[in-house]
Amino acid sequence: MASSLTTFTDEARIALDTLSGRATGLFSPSLRLGVTGLSRAGKTVFISAFVHNLIHGGRLPLFEGQKSGRIARAFLEQQPDDAVPRFQYEDHIAALVNDRAWPDSTRAISELRLTIEYESASGWSRMFSSGKLSVDIVDYPGEWLLDLPLLGKSFADFSREALELASLPVREDLSRAWRAISAEIDPNADADEMTARRLAESFAAYLKACKLDERALSTLPPGRFLMPGDLEGSPALTFAPLADVGDRRPRPGSLHAMMERRYEAYKTHVVKPFFREHIARLDRQIVLIDAMQALNAGPGAMADLERAVTEILSCFRPGRGSFLTDLFSRRIDRILVAATKADHLHHESHDRLQAIVRRLADRAVARANFTGADVDVVAMAAVRATREGTVKQGRETLPVIIGTPIAGEKINGETFDGKTETAIFPGDLPENIDAVFDVSGPDHRQDSVDPTIRFVRFRPPKLERTAEGVTLSLPHIRLDRALQFLIGDHLA
Repeated sequence: MASSLTTFTDEARIALDTLSGRATGLFSPSLRLGVTGLSRAGKTVFISAFVHNLIHGGRLPLFEGQKSGRIARAFLEQQPDDAVPRFQYEDHIAALVNDRAWPDSTRAISELRLTIEYESASGWSRMFSSGKLSVDIVDYPGEWLLDLPLLGKSFADFSREALELASLPVREDLSRAWRAISAEIDPNADADEMTARRLAESFAAYLKACKLDERALSTLPPGRFLMPGDLEGSPALTFAPLADVGDRRPRPGSLHAMMERRYEAYKTHVVKPFFREHIARLDRQIVLIDAMQALNAGPGAMADLERAVTEILSCFRPGRGSFLTDLFSRRIDRILVAATKADHLHHESHDRLQAIVRRLADRAVARANFTGADVDVVAMAAVRATREGTVKQGRETLPVIIGTPIAGEKINGETFDGKTETAIFPGDLPENIDAVFDVSGPDHRQDSVDPTIRFVRFRPPKLERTAEGVTLSLPHIRLDRALQFLIGDHLA
């Protein structure tokens, strides 16, 4: 899939950029780590916790370099790409620690360089290693990544697939208004700006409705329709799929021709530079998944999440190269698929959550013909917002999680105020994970959601302090395992 996303010219530019980076890396070794996931999957929180725990010597028993005491220090340095916005680590940590509020979600690409000074475990390696590794963390919205498959699709393909998705039972009611407008418009009619605008706005409204918590759908390209940034109102975002265009060439001057031209401009000026300048330069990747939100919404959302993960994995360049090929081309040799917010469940359900995401990843890997890289799965919480306990209910003892739900969260008719700590029994994930993907019922939007499984969002924890008044590092669940998989071998 990834090979079809670029031209020969693109590959030449990528090769020159890679060769320049490799030359610099001879004296200053670096690793480019991509962090992505769909909105509210926890990208900003993951990066903040990643950096905070390394800088402050957090509790990371499964991270070998930290456990063995070989890491001397970790600190932030200036990032290598001056044209990319800096990831505002300090602001995000202030929100988490001081305000006990989750930081703002990722809206665009950002970058941060964390440098780790360490002592190699091998005497031979200590002779030839500088004992320093710079990790360039690249944060980008997963919604943008879902645009990359568009590079291999014509406008007719895009229109056909968009209409097929919009007709699925889980989307049919949300897309009805847009489909009605599209059905009454003749693609062969003369191009008209107001008609194009009406179609684009209706299509964007449908995509935004799909993204809301009640439906929690994931496969929603074009991604800039959800996060337009400075492109809002531009012709490159004023297009929409059209019904019944087939594969015929559009009449010059027609609405069909206008929409096709703008679709191609979107790919050329928005999608392709994103791939060439960012995705093609990555060495490692973590894909964060908020399975809780999809589980809340039911099997239709889970099936859509599986489709999105497949699309995401199909866009990477996996594999391991030789010394010669690595000089000119970067390949992602490790990908971690992480189910976030494991702290919203009692630990007894963590294995089931991991099994659900394992199925998502395994089927996505198979469908995307994805080979040549190590792929692992973990259920984690980059920042643990709850602790565990038990409560008596009659003769039964229930495992619960204890935390402070965010103001406005609801469960069993109760609305939380954002200040009161509460014990909640979140329910047990099913032993048979096929049940959460079963969309065979006549209507699987909401009535098939298990009412005993409902997840609420919690505020960040109040951090502990030592007797000397020093604030301890952010608590987590399996962040250390994620660090070991993503960068541990480079610190060996």
